[in-house]
Amino acid sequence: MLSEIFYECIKHDGIVAIASCSKDGQAHVINTWNKYLIVTDDEKILIPAFGMRKTETNVAFNPHIEITIGSHEVQGKMGLGAGCLLTGTAIFQREGDLFETMHKKCSFANRVIVFSPDTCKQTI
Repeated sequence: MLSEIFYECIKHDGIVAIASCSKDGQAHVINTWNKYLIVTDDEKILIPAFGMRKTETNVAFNPHIEITIGSHEVQGKMGLGAGCLLTGTAIFQREGDLFETMHKKCSFANRVIVFSPDTCKQTI
């Protein structure tokens, strides 16, 4: 389900934006870097979490999040620069195999966001 452009983007430098929604409908956006993401064999996306407390609170209430990812180094629709919008659900984990996998890559992570994408659409 994840696109070739998505996989190309995470091979290069770029930023990831993660949007969640609070109980009162307020959007909240945080960022991380492409290089920190891990894609599992079943296409779950692991994202390291250190702070991200507001996102964790929002996800506990409403697990639906949206993620954008991009890189200026990937050929997009109209030249250099490509990006994707992913929608799906997330959970935070503090232990277990997925947490350990992330912690080995990013020792600063005290939790991992496990994102299960439903859609992946190239936007640029």
